[in-house]
Amino acid sequence: MCRILRISGDSLIPDYHPGDFVLVCKIPFLIGPIKPGDMVAFRHPDHGTMIKEVAALIPNNRLFVVGSGRHSVDSRRFGPIGQDTLIGRVIWHLRPPGYRQ
Repeated sequence: MCRILRISGDSLIPDYHPGDFVLVCKIPFLIGPIKPGDMVAFRHPDHGTMIKEVAALIPNNRLFVVGSGRHSVDSRRFGPIGQDTLIGRVIWHLRPPGYRQ
């Protein structure tokens, strides 16, 4: 299963910007095992759908995830997430037409 999500926050700047789109996939043979450095989308009970970078794998199927923005809400604030909350891994990133850096 794959889906397109739109970035709405600034916790991943400078790599991802509000208005960018990502293709997120959960098909195991297509994405392989999740590893540090992967960008993942997941559902958090307090913060909704989030996209973060996997910083570390923790035993018992948990991931420590971080944003690249200075004020990112991530595992440094809410702790590791369970792999059962994953929507999938980001496999493609698209900036909207007319984007200027």
